Amino acid sequence: MTESPDVSASRTRVAEHHVGREREIEIPLAAVAAGRDIVLEGPPGTSKTTMLRAITEEWGIPLLFVEGNADLTPAKLVGHHNPSRVLREDYSPDNFVPGPLTEAMQTGGFLYIEEFNRAPDDTLNTLLTAMADRRLAIPRVGMIEALPTFRVIASMNPYDNVGTTKLSSSITDRLNRLAVDYQGAEAEESIVRLRAAPAGPLADRLVADAVAVTRATRTHTFVRQGSSVRGAIDLVAVAMQLAELRDVAVADDDRYPELVFDAMVVALSGRIHIDEAVDITPEAVLREIWQDRFILEPALAEPG
Repeated sequence: MTESPDVSASRTRVAEHHVGREREIEIPLAAVAAGRDIVLEGPPGTSKTTMLRAITEEWGIPLLFVEGNADLTPAKLVGHHNPSRVLREDYSPDNFVPGPLTEAMQTGGFLYIEEFNRAPDDTLNTLLTAMADRRLAIPRVGMIEALPTFRVIASMNPYDNVGTTKLSSSITDRLNRLAVDYQGAEAEESIVRLRAAPAGPLADRLVADAVAVTRATRTHTFVRQGSSVRGAIDLVAVAMQLAELRDVAVADDDRYPELVFDAMVVALSGRIHIDEAVDITPEAVLREIWQDRFILEPALAEPG
């Protein structure tokens, strides 16, 4: 992309890939169109990657992924010289292998760093230079000048503090920020229908129940971080297959509730993170949530 994008047209086309994310699309789109870098702060499964992929595809530029962790050294971010060629040819720009930062600068792409606050300080300082100057001096290679569309997009999970570090003010001062949270129940039900593509009365009830129990994992007392809507999508997909195997064809079948629980265990037990101070299994938490949905709520709804 060499010309300034039509932001309004881009917003319309990018929104076609999402359900109920108008604000979360408009703000990052406005920020990157204005030439700014941004950090998206929110739990997994809140459409951050999908949104960025849609923007870069719309603009025809690369999206390069990097996972922030203790192993992300400046050399891995910037690049390295091919060792075998160095032995034969000595160091030269021709045998330099660009890292994701260098590649994003050279191609005018978005460098997307997940788990941004897990990266080491010296790596973040290297990134800071590229963000501040829009160029990077690489020994034995020369000065890399970023193309105009180069952006740094970072993401952080506010619910996970294990292994993370507090970002310095020099980093945060260079980044715009947007909090991206879970969507409402209605929007999540629409997403599950779109992704799992179920149809019929049984599927309709499954979608509602799957979204309800998945959302309940986010507010349970013993859960530090609950499941994203991906858990509900997988729950419906697994439950539909179980229904076929067990010949459960209608939502009022007496076997339906237990079918849902079995699908919950498969789809959600690995996605919820229990508070370390509590001695309880994910399965026990899910059984409580299941009982609330299929025993307590129906009992409260009965007349008298």
